[in-house]
Amino acid sequence: MGKSGRVDFEWVYTDQPHTSRRREILAKHPEIKSLMGADPHLKWIVSGMVFTQLLACYLVKDLSWKWVLFWAYAFGGCVNHSMTLAIHDISHNVAFGNKQARWNRWFAMFANLPIGMPYSASFKKYHIDHHRYLGGDGLDVDIATDWEGWFFCSPARKLVWLFLQPLFYALRPLYVNPKPVTRLEVSNAVVQFTADFIIYYLCGLKPVVYLVAGSILGMGLHPISGHFIAEHYMFSKGHETYSYYGPLNYITFNVGYHMEHHDFPSIPGSKLPLVKKMAAEFYDDLPQHTSWMRVLWDFVFDDAIGPYARVKRTCKLVKED
Repeated sequence: MGKSGRVDFEWVYTDQPHTSRRREILAKHPEIKSLMGADPHLKWIVSGMVFTQLLACYLVKDLSWKWVLFWAYAFGGCVNHSMTLAIHDISHNVAFGNKQARWNRWFAMFANLPIGMPYSASFKKYHIDHHRYLGGDGLDVDIATDWEGWFFCSPARKLVWLFLQPLFYALRPLYVNPKPVTRLEVSNAVVQFTADFIIYYLCGLKPVVYLVAGSILGMGLHPISGHFIAEHYMFSKGHETYSYYGPLNYITFNVGYHMEHHDFPSIPGSKLPLVKKMAAEFYDDLPQHTSWMRVLWDFVFDDAIGPYARVKRTCKLVKED
C-alpha cells in the first residue's frame, strides 16, 4: 500500500452524473436555457490578454534572467494559466457560437499565442471525452495513470507531481488514449512556432523563455493550479465534481463553478454564477472548496488524498454520426 493510504481508484458502476442532473435541473428551471450560447465579451477580453503578453515580451527583453523568471511566474504564469482556461471556454464554442465552430478553433489558436507551445487543438480533441466520459477508464485523460497513483504517494512525491503537472498533462494522452494527429493540430503548431520565431527574431530569446516558462510554472506549483485538484479529486466520498466560489474565479473565467460547468458545458463561464443562482437548491448543499491554496495543501499532506483519489468507471463508446 502506498503512503497515501489508497491502492486504487474509486471504481463506480454508474454513468457519469451530470447528464441526468442536467435533465432534472432543466425540468425545474427551463429558463437556464437562455444562458446557453456565445459570450460577446470573451473575444475582446482574450484579445486584451494576448496583447498584454506581447507588451510584456517587449518589457522583459532587456531584464536579467532572474527577473525574467520571476515575472514569468508572478505575472506571466497567471496570465497564461488564465489563457488556458479561456481556451477551455472557447473549446465549448462560446466565443462565436456553435454555428461558427471553425471561428472558435482559429480564435483558440490566437489565444494560444502567449502560451508559447501549441495547445488549443489537442486540448479540444481530448476535452470532449472528459465531459462525455467523465472518469472513463482509458478515455478521460484528466485522470492520473496507475503508475502516477502508485509512485506519487508521499508528501514529497506529491509535491513533485504538482510541479510536474504540465508534463503529465501533455504526455498522458499519448499513453492513455492516443489519437491520430489532426490538421487543426498541425495548423496550431505551425501558427504557434511561427509566432515564437517572430518574437525571437524581433526581441531575442528572453521573451520566448518568459512565455514558455510562464506556462510551465503557472500550470505547475502555482496558486491558480489548485483548480486542477479541486475540480474532480474525491475529497468527500461519493462526490466526483466540486465547485469553488472564491475570488480567483475573477481571473480564471469562473472555472471554479465546475459543478455548474459540467451540468451545462454550453454555458459560458461568465454566466455560470447565474446558473447557481437560478438553481440554488441543486448546488448550495453540495460539498465545495473555499480555497485552492488549501486544496493544494490538503493534497500534499492528507494521506487520504493523492493521484488515486479519483472516481473511475468503464464507459461505452458513443457512436459518432
